[in-house]
Amino acid sequence: MSDSVQYPAEGCIVEYMEGNAPQIALITEESGGKLRLLLPNRREARLAVQRLLPWLGPLYRAGMGKEESVRLLDSHKKIREDTTVRISALDVWHTAQGEVAAAPAKWFAELFTTAPNTDTVAAYGHALLACKSHFRFQQPDFQVFSSETVEKRLAEIRCRQERESLIAGGGAFFRLLWDVACKKCELPPREPVLLDNSPWPSPDVLQRLKELLRAKMIDPENQEHDALWRILVKGLPDMPHLPLQLLTALGELPPHHNFWLDRADYAAGDDWWQPYAEEVRDLRAKALRSDLSVCDLPFVSIDSASTRDVDDAFFVESDPQGFILTLALACPALYWPFGGALDNSVLRRGTSVYLPEGTCHMLPETLGTDCFSLTAQSPRPALCVRVPVDANGNVGRCGIFTATVQLAANLTFQDCQSVLDARLDDRLDNPAAAHANTLRLGHTLASLLQKNRIAKGAVVMDRPEPLITLHGAGADITVAIAQEPPAPEAQTLVAELMILAGGAVADWTRLHDLPMLHRTQDVVLPREYAGIWTAPQDMAHIMRSLAASCLEVSPHRHAALGVERYTPVTSPLRRYADLVNESQVLHFLRTGTALRNAAQLERLLNVLAPVLEAVGQAQRSRPRYWKLIYFRQKGDKLWWHGVITEENDAFVSVSLQDQGFFVRGKRHLFDERACPGMAVDVRLGKVHPLYNEIQILEATTQ
Repeated sequence: MSDSVQYPAEGCIVEYMEGNAPQIALITEESGGKLRLLLPNRREARLAVQRLLPWLGPLYRAGMGKEESVRLLDSHKKIREDTTVRISALDVWHTAQGEVAAAPAKWFAELFTTAPNTDTVAAYGHALLACKSHFRFQQPDFQVFSSETVEKRLAEIRCRQERESLIAGGGAFFRLLWDVACKKCELPPREPVLLDNSPWPSPDVLQRLKELLRAKMIDPENQEHDALWRILVKGLPDMPHLPLQLLTALGELPPHHNFWLDRADYAAGDDWWQPYAEEVRDLRAKALRSDLSVCDLPFVSIDSASTRDVDDAFFVESDPQGFILTLALACPALYWPFGGALDNSVLRRGTSVYLPEGTCHMLPETLGTDCFSLTAQSPRPALCVRVPVDANGNVGRCGIFTATVQLAANLTFQDCQSVLDARLDDRLDNPAAAHANTLRLGHTLASLLQKNRIAKGAVVMDRPEPLITLHGAGADITVAIAQEPPAPEAQTLVAELMILAGGAVADWTRLHDLPMLHRTQDVVLPREYAGIWTAPQDMAHIMRSLAASCLEVSPHRHAALGVERYTPVTSPLRRYADLVNESQVLHFLRTGTALRNAAQLERLLNVLAPVLEAVGQAQRSRPRYWKLIYFRQKGDKLWWHGVITEENDAFVSVSLQDQGFFVRGKRHLFDERACPGMAVDVRLGKVHPLYNEIQILEATTQ
């Protein structure tokens, strides 16, 4: 036997790669670079000499019998396998680092062994072949990777292994979750231990699957995991909210989860500000020890009964020329830490969100519903706007100042409406009765302001939104929809005074060349659109001509409001744009300069606008979702009264006024007389709230 072999010949033990692993064989015939090999399983194979691995030998005599040859192969195979187990490829790599860029297997063997034989060299070759993260085999040498390359390859290997484990355990598990979501089966328990035949994946894989589902739910357009996702959901319906449904089936999310807030990265509840608790405490302390001069006017606020974040109040008095309106606006901007961590978090919230399931406040509640909220009988810092209005409704130049105010009362729309209707007998203890003169004077002013706005093209939609009430919890929630007691004059009073404030402040900032954020709707409306509209078909027709309003730094007309400039400033507790505008005014009052120039406001708006769009989607979609739940719970046997708002050859649109809901049905369901304004009764079914689906099953004209 010779252990040193330069060229493969009959009787030589060799190795070659097959199935990504080295295979041992004995040459039984060689001719012109073509080999016939005997394998340990007694089979024969043909191979080109170029495919041999670069460790040859030992060489035995030619013509040995098959049994003897197989025994030799088994012996050398065992020696090499046993030796390979004892070799640490990482030790080899650490030793070789910096010594060579590439070398044959024998060179590495000689680092640890004196005069290694072919079996030892082959064992080192096996170890290095298996360590693909640190070595690369390029015939006849092994390339030694640098530390940077090793880290990169290890990361790639981990990623690949993770992907393989996800695919192996995730596809079947997703199908199980879908069956649970479809109520075809119940989710099997995980406890007490994971058995070999358990449908649950390993904890690591399960956690990664949860993360993937959440990522796809929050950002379905993200393509980072698209290839993996397509493999995992193969065979499942291609539905946009599939991740949400699987997470709900898994128990990771409650029934009726508001995924729109997740997509907006908007934290519900009142814990989100805890990382900034020190800033909040400091801000609260400053608000409570405010040393502003006192304005002792008996301001009153008017809000819904559930309102806790009171950010505007008013007092109206008459004078020989007409009226003097003084508005008190909550003033968180007075001490607001712009540019800090708290400010950045509030900016990313953008606005308060008012939903049937509860209110999500833009500010920490300790600020927005307490120390900055204009709570009656409690001194609060305020930005005051004083506006003279003559007897014809012409608005004079406003004055703006800061003051400490103490509201006389926090009133509700219903109580104020009772006073305006002179229905004091309804409630003898009505707290609004003590402010009857202010309310009536305010209503007279509001009516005059509204008349003037309409003369300038304002469009007023009188479309009361019903009250949605939720009862119960989780999957057992039931939905009730009812119309609140109407308070049209009280609501008009508040709306007109707030519009007046926004327009007056906009004019004031124009005179002082102060850049602001403006609410604009720069469209041209037909003159006949001006007025107060109550019929559903008329409102639907006009709404098709109205573009959505938007925030801009450049001032433009707001068509629907009928004002040339409008600066939102009356809700700084609820809207970040108002908070910014308030800070612009305050800084000018203090220093005579703007806190931000127009370019800085543009950059701020580039951040704020997408935030408001995402949060606005939650505000728009969520009430409709609960209305769809309501219709589904009522079943498909009830008839609902509505009014046709639009019809064409394919579809008819119907407004259900009592529910504040629009639904569309196929034209053939309605008779040939169907036209806008016609009263109809419709039967609804096939409701899928998550996918915003509902159908008119049947329709009859009245």
